[in-house]
Amino acid sequence: MVRVALRVVGFEIKGLAAIGRWIVRRRHGVPPGATVGTYTKEQTFMWTLMTFAMAVETVVLDLLLVALGVPGWLRYGVLVADLYGLAYVAMTAAACATRPHVVTGEELRIRYGVYLDLRVPRDLIAAVRTGGSRNEEHLIAVEDGRLTVAISSQTNVTVELTEPVTVVRPLGRRAEVTSIRFFADRPERMVTALRSHEDSPALS
Repeated sequence: MVRVALRVVGFEIKGLAAIGRWIVRRRHGVPPGATVGTYTKEQTFMWTLMTFAMAVETVVLDLLLVALGVPGWLRYGVLVADLYGLAYVAMTAAACATRPHVVTGEELRIRYGVYLDLRVPRDLIAAVRTGGSRNEEHLIAVEDGRLTVAISSQTNVTVELTEPVTVVRPLGRRAEVTSIRFFADRPERMVTALRSHEDSPALS
């Protein structure tokens, strides 16, 4: 339980740092010459709608509590909770924007904000292709040796490995996977980058 709590606190700190990176337009963990795979396009509308709805709810609810004459401690407690909700959306959006998937000559790095960061050595990749699923039930899931990192219930890049890699789930649990499906705004760019380097013998 303590480890889980510490991971959650760590996510919050990294999320706040991501807002700063977002403001100054700096990405995390993207070395020179790397291919970047963003995954925010499908989420932008949802985040915008959610932020607007939560902002309206915060104002309306606060006015309602004032009209009802509820105690100040309760009103401010609700207000803090609502403001935290808005901050959480901002942190998640900023983290996803500043922590994209990355392909370098040595590895494929698959991420989802501050919650997932999987490094896959290039020499373990046996095959890569576009295509995946449009009806994923979970954002991040591991089942039967396959890691799924979905956006809006979709994945569009599939990577098969020659041997297992260890993935650390958001709350700290570990699992071995030999297949990965994830979403990228431009899946063909990711596949081309993974196939383009001669230093990937498994794909040659």
